[in-house]
Amino acid sequence: MTMTDDPTPAEQEAGSYDSPKTCEEAVEAIKSTKVSGTSLSKEELERLTGDMIAALKTVYDPEIPVDIYELGLIYKIDVDDTRNIAVDMTLTAPGCPVAGEMPIWVQNAIAGVDGVGDVKVELTFDPPWDPSRMSEEAKVALNWY
Repeated sequence: MTMTDDPTPAEQEAGSYDSPKTCEEAVEAIKSTKVSGTSLSKEELERLTGDMIAALKTVYDPEIPVDIYELGLIYKIDVDDTRNIAVDMTLTAPGCPVAGEMPIWVQNAIAGVDGVGDVKVELTFDPPWDPSRMSEEAKVALNWY
């Protein structure tokens, strides 16, 4: 599922969740998720998603004083029926000095969420990150209007 496409039925059932550009979009994406055919209730998916976002907001790019969620580095979060989590994320640049460490930070942050199973984090550069993925909160923090 991309940020502009409606989720497919398979993505709806798997609890697939793409990173929105704003916190308001995150709340709306959670509310519109259909969880039929899965062992997770909508309420449980909402709780897990909110807790995972809160955990991601504790991880910061060491060169930029904004958390990685607000920077738009998280491209996708999938939650399966057994609460295993798959995350697709990127970095601000392929040559980022913490490229080997940041996925581990993300994995550890999400693994600390109550009720989460195994966590797998994949690093991707497709599509490449650009500043348009930052939330309004990140832009304000960096004085990028």
